[in-house]
Amino acid sequence: MTIDFKKGEGLVPAIIQNATSGKVLMLGYMNQEAFEQTQQTGLVTFFSRSKNRLWTKGETSGNTLKVVKMELDCDQDTLLVLVNPTGPACHRNTETCFDKEGDASSYHLQSFQNGSPTHQALQFIAQLEQTIKERRQTPLEGSYTNFLFDRGLNKIAQKVGEEAVEVVIDAVAGQTETMKGEAADLIFHLLVLLEASNLSLAEVVEVLESRHKPRE
Repeated sequence: MTIDFKKGEGLVPAIIQNATSGKVLMLGYMNQEAFEQTQQTGLVTFFSRSKNRLWTKGETSGNTLKVVKMELDCDQDTLLVLVNPTGPACHRNTETCFDKEGDASSYHLQSFQNGSPTHQALQFIAQLEQTIKERRQTPLEGSYTNFLFDRGLNKIAQKVGEEAVEVVIDAVAGQTETMKGEAADLIFHLLVLLEASNLSLAEVVEVLESRHKPRE
């Protein structure tokens, strides 16, 4: 990735997007040092023009932005950063900086902030995916996730198949309570398989979303 920092006098805009929901969260600016630190730490770091220094999002609030992947536009002077947020992205304690208090989106944002079941579930899945990624990069002794990675891709794929069969059996038998547990196991092992295959959930959702676009 070769970024053209010259056009903006050493700075390029970085659009921050939620990797799970696809919602644009905020806009910041990076110089080369901020970009390199973001790559090294996995946490979004900007160059603050007002403070004239590097600034890691969430360094005081704890609401960090964990990088899933970064993409460069066709002119090589704008970054799109897909992230898993650990909290509200805006200093107003809202999910995104791109909203107006009292408009039609405020209810949705408030629901996110208050923790609607759907958004809580999506946030947890994003956190779980990040944890799995961290386990792969930094193994933890006694971790079942690392046990799976040690066994290899074939073993992980086998586990996904086994859990899928268990879900089907419970569904056909009408065993909804045990089905929830088997479905949870299936989702977990699928996330591990995606990580072992160097794929992100965001990439899968992108395909799913493309299949549901309105036909012209």
